[in-house]
Amino acid sequence: MRETWRWFGEFDPISLDQVVQTGAQGIVSALHAVPYGEVWSRDSIAKRNSEINAAGFTWDVVESLPVHEDIKRGTGDLAGLFANYRQSLANLAAEGIQTVCYNFMPILDWTRTDLGAEVAGGGTCLHFAASKMAAFEIHMLKREGAREEYAADAVAAGDAWFAQANDQDCAELLHSVMAGLPGAFDRYDVPGLRDVLKTYDGIAHDDLRANLVRFLSEVIPAAAELGISMCIHPDDPPRDILGLPRIVSSQDDIDKILKAIDEHANGLTLCTGSLGAGPRNNPEAIARAFSDRIHFAHLRNVTKSPDGSFSEAAHLSGDVDLVAVIAELLAAEKRRGVDIPFRPDHGHALLSDHNTETQPGYTLIGRLRGLAELRGVICALK
Repeated sequence: MRETWRWFGEFDPISLDQVVQTGAQGIVSALHAVPYGEVWSRDSIAKRNSEINAAGFTWDVVESLPVHEDIKRGTGDLAGLFANYRQSLANLAAEGIQTVCYNFMPILDWTRTDLGAEVAGGGTCLHFAASKMAAFEIHMLKREGAREEYAADAVAAGDAWFAQANDQDCAELLHSVMAGLPGAFDRYDVPGLRDVLKTYDGIAHDDLRANLVRFLSEVIPAAAELGISMCIHPDDPPRDILGLPRIVSSQDDIDKILKAIDEHANGLTLCTGSLGAGPRNNPEAIARAFSDRIHFAHLRNVTKSPDGSFSEAAHLSGDVDLVAVIAELLAAEKRRGVDIPFRPDHGHALLSDHNTETQPGYTLIGRLRGLAELRGVICALK
């Protein structure tokens, strides 16, 4: 397996010189400043690639080449957006980059309610409290029907939390939820979020899935011709949220997507944390079922609670059997004759991580610990 490290370019306070010291071999990056829907120029790609190469790395995976919201909604100038996406793929291929991760989550890339929950022994982690998310949707967003979409104990705890919450508490919760917007995006206030959610009114799961299949039918043939492997990222968390449908949340969802365009280029990013947060998901079984179509892996762990809450655990703690998952990936590599790139996904904020304002979850020492643990597992299994 090939060790990689996510790097946010000009938006990352962690330098490539520091990443060198982690021992990672490749970089996962993107052109985060380019607005969604616009073409990634070959010059811009070459500049980023040169910067990565100069530090002694290869640019192994693009994460992400974003999908415009109009494509997800099925509105606007779709022909132009599809053409731009294909051109960006062509420009990436011309610079030798062959793996592209993307997601199809409406509006938010991921959702958490706490960006600095304390963990045993010190440090902090990202946390999703179903009670606080219920409070956000029911009391702050005032979304109709939200109360029926959460477990009864989560709703009761959310009501109690909101009853004692002050303005600062609510502002911090909004900030945490909005952290799931892509890096260069403006954050919404509550009225702004209500407005953007309205743009998805009437779009159900089947509609969103049809829009994904249309997108795949437009880009996968081009990707295959260019030698690019596309790999969709699962929903995070793997459940409907904010009244928005989620369609990459389970093994059955993934099966439908890969069968819709049955090409090797239409693949999966195996994210053990996103899938592991689903109480009915078995990441080991998912890794086994789709082992021939996994082009990239995010390895992290979670600890779940019965009410739908979860915390990001240390890589070798939590509910996901990462040793078993890695064993499946190693077997797939041997059978396929490839090295699957992986990265330590998210990490606790440990020691001096608290002195550096990184992207949430993308700490230096916390991820370094995770990478070292994963490296040890791989070495032992080999």
